[in-house]
Amino acid sequence: MTPARTSPAAQPGPRLGLRERKKIKTRQAIRTAAYRLFEEQGYDATPVDQIAHAADVSPSTVFRYFPTKEDIVLTDEYDPLLESLLHERPADEPPLTAVRQAIVEGLRHVLGEDSPEMRMRIRLIRDVPALRARSGEGMAGSAGIICRALAGRTGRRADDLEVRVVTTAVLAAMQEALMTWVDEGQHGDPLTYLERALDVLERGLTL
Repeated sequence: MTPARTSPAAQPGPRLGLRERKKIKTRQAIRTAAYRLFEEQGYDATPVDQIAHAADVSPSTVFRYFPTKEDIVLTDEYDPLLESLLHERPADEPPLTAVRQAIVEGLRHVLGEDSPEMRMRIRLIRDVPALRARSGEGMAGSAGIICRALAGRTGRRADDLEVRVVTTAVLAAMQEALMTWVDEGQHGDPLTYLERALDVLERGLTL
């Protein structure tokens, strides 16, 4: 997933200063305006200058926070959170268990608010080819984090073929779980879909 430049979730500790709080507020205003317009007129029919006008900022401000229109949808705080959660898993935990628990907990945090924006975000990734392609590219960051975690727990290299295969399978399971949740009308808990998808991997891809 594509990391945000700044994130309240990724910056525990002292209270954020006024400048940083204003940045977060502006970023959220842009996202809120964009999602409202996407809902009203569709993603492709919504230009950045319209989003800027609705958010009461300049187009250059939008691009300062989100270099492309796709980034408004795809930028999130998942990768820093995933890395932190993996570091927190018990050292003696089996590698795949540690990865599974970190992925599920990370998505629980990201999806926890069950907001209309988050639901639309996942629908857009499914429905808009450019977003789906960029989403796949953005998985590279998550893949690197998981590969390094597995390498550290198994003594293998991060670019070891089996480490890469396991990482790719886990991320594909996560992606397909969310897409199936959308295809089935976004009913129920998306984490249930994720758990089911990871169960398939754990039992050895049997049907």
